[in-house]
Formats: sequence, structure tokens, C-alpha cells
Amino acid sequence: MSTVFIGNKEFFPGVKKIGYEGPGSDNPLAYKFYDADKKVGDKTLKEHLRFAVCYWHTFCGKGSDPFGGATQVFEWDQGSDPLTMATYRMDAAFELFSKLGVPYYCFHDRDLAPEGANVLESGKNLQHMVELAKERQDCTGTKLLWGTANLFSHPRYMNGAATNPDFTVLTHAAAQVKCAIDATIALGGENYVFWGGREGYASLLNTHTKRELDHLARFLQLARDYGRQQGFKGTFLIEPKPMEPCKHQYDFDAQTVIGFLRHYGLDQDFKLNIEANHATLAGHSFAHELRMAADAGLLGSIDANRGDPQNGWDTDQFPVDIYDAVLGMMVVLEHGGFTSGGLNFDAKVRRESVSMEDIFIGHIGGMDTFAIGLEVAHRILADGKLSRARDDRYASFDRGNGSRFESGELSLKDLHDLATNGVEPQAISGRQEWYENLVNQYILTSL
Repeated sequence: MSTVFIGNKEFFPGVKKIGYEGPGSDNPLAYKFYDADKKVGDKTLKEHLRFAVCYWHTFCGKGSDPFGGATQVFEWDQGSDPLTMATYRMDAAFELFSKLGVPYYCFHDRDLAPEGANVLESGKNLQHMVELAKERQDCTGTKLLWGTANLFSHPRYMNGAATNPDFTVLTHAAAQVKCAIDATIALGGENYVFWGGREGYASLLNTHTKRELDHLARFLQLARDYGRQQGFKGTFLIEPKPMEPCKHQYDFDAQTVIGFLRHYGLDQDFKLNIEANHATLAGHSFAHELRMAADAGLLGSIDANRGDPQNGWDTDQFPVDIYDAVLGMMVVLEHGGFTSGGLNFDAKVRRESVSMEDIFIGHIGGMDTFAIGLEVAHRILADGKLSRARDDRYASFDRGNGSRFESGELSLKDLHDLATNGVEPQAISGRQEWYENLVNQYILTSL
């Protein structure tokens, strides 16, 4: 079924189902480039991009920042009973999912259901909301891309969750993860994510890093084993981020996580969820982090957003940079596209954006941006000009001694002798400007 689910009331009465009107439209509540059913290659844009809306920023964030309180007033937050408010929030969420026409959503456990007075009450609250979510998924056709547990907001996690020096805290984290995995399975989630927001340290003086990393790996092993025992066949994902809230987090960037997974033998069950803003905080580009994960065979999913180059923190803005989207989608397409992953908008409207329409407009802009990015990336790869030029740079390894080196036939002494008996290499241009101009040409001729 595919309908706009409305519970007790309509929370966005001024917004109809968002449709595709083409680049000539001046309607802010319409897609200009995202035509869900348009075929690009052998898939539709909807199938390629697998868009998801995040629960936390969209329905739980209220425009607050470290220097001021909430600026956004949501009708679904009205009331005194936490479960009733959670139900209103869920009605608003599925109404927005349906009106946007996104196939997926994502949540933390505490987004979906309020924390109770103890572990059992928290679990019952989550179970109650999962049953309501099932009904709304069935009614709207919206599916769960991934679930996760919030192991960073509660004060008990100030020194970490799985890496906390207090074993009692670790048990609470495990209880949350168990319930969140159960919820993800019950809702047909295709992935389960771990983000170690407080899995790190502020000072080496009071931190036993090896022990904490061993504990984190053991915790992930137990979560994986439990999920598989319960029938979860999806992908476990780890989301890299270098700092904030911790000074130094153990999941610093893609390469760090890849090394961690391989060191502890977790790389068969875990892949990476790459966030654009986290990549830039680590001093990398979005495409770089995607490429590192893809080259390792561990690219799972994407949190789509952007940071502000003038700010040094995680601003989680909606993505509008077409160049970034093109480079990112080139990596995804070369990797074979998404399997269980997708593009989740881990993004929020600005503190000053207080209209309900702004939430839709932010998502529309992000979806149009990645639709263009996907189409341009597909054209670049299908034409093959860039790929051929890149491959030609390495042509010396496709024949003769270069090929023998790649296949492991040459020793270090062999290489020494080849250099001794050979000639001085000639400088060969990397032609970076040509590559950049070529990408621009594809972008500009696509608009």
C-alpha cells in the first residue's frame, strides 16, 4: 500500500504529496530533478538512491544549539504523557515520509520511544512503539533502512558505553542494543548501525586504550552474535567520526575503522556508514571516505549531509553541492551500487528555519542534488573517457615487468637491477585540471 498516513490529525496540512515538476518549475514544494521512476541505467532513481529520512533531527531536534534553546515548535510535542507524544511524533513522521515519497527511514531507540524509569520499562516503551510503527509501515509502504541505539545522550554514558571503565554502564549499553536490535528485526530493518559518539577519550592519562578497544570489539562481537541468532540477515554498520563529542573517538575515519574491523575479525559482518560531514571533520573529502570504504569492500551506506567550512563542528546541513554528489555517486556506482544501504538524510534545517515547509524544502533540495549527482556520475562512467584516462596512467603496470611486479614475480633486487640498467623516468603529467574540467563539463551540460 502507498498512502499518506494520518492518525488523529494532519500535522502538515499545507503540504500535499510532493511530485516531480521538472527543472522549469518554480514551486518550492516540488522535485525539479528527482523523478523517482526515471530509469538511469538498469534501475530507477528510487532504486539507485534508496532515500531515507532520519527520525532524530527531523522530529526530535528543535533548533537548539550550545548557545540557545529551541526555536522550532512542533505540534507533535504537545502533551504531558511521553508515550502519547511519541505516538503524535510517529504520526507526523509517517505523514512526512509519505508526502515526500521516500522509501525508507532511520531511528535511534530513544527517538522512537521515551526512556523509562528502568531497563524493563524502557524496553516495554520501545516494544509498544514498534507495534505502532509496524502498522504505519504496512499502511504507507515505508520501510526501515536501519535502526540503532542512542548510547551517547544519557549522563551514564559520559565516559563511553562499550568502552566505559565501569562494567555496570557497559551492561546498560548492552541492554539498549539488544532491545534496539530486536526492534530493527521486528520492523524489517535492512541494517543496524553503531555510532560510537562517546567511544573514545579526553585524556590518555586516565585511559587504558588497548583495554577499551578490546572491550569495544567484544561488545560488537556479542551484538553480532545475538543479531544472527535472532535471524537478522542484514548488515551491521559502523559510522566513522573523528571527534565531537569525544576529543578523540576510536572510529576516527574510514581507514581507522577498516583496520579495527580487520584486526578483530569483524569485517565479514560489518561495513561502514559514511557521513559527509564526518569526513570533512576528519580532514578528508566525502568522496575520499567513500573510496576508502569501497576499495576495502566495506562500503555499506551513506549519511547524506554537509558541513560548513567556516564552522569547526558537525553542522549537519542538507546537501546542495552537486560536485560533491557527483564524485560520491561515481564511487557508489563503480562499487556496484547500494545493496542493503542507501542515502539517509542525517540533516536538519537551520535554527532560523521555523516553518514546517522548511523541513520539506530541505529534503527536496537534498534529493534533487543527489538525483543530479547520480545521473551525471552515470554519464561519466558510461562514456568511459575519464575512466580510460585514469587507467592509462597505470598502463606501465599492465604489461612487461610492471605486470610481473603486480603478480608478485619480482623481488626487491629485481627492481634494483631494473632501475640500475634502465633510464631516468620522464615526467608524465597528472592532468588534474583536465579531469576537473571534464567533470564540470558533464555537470554543466546536464543542467
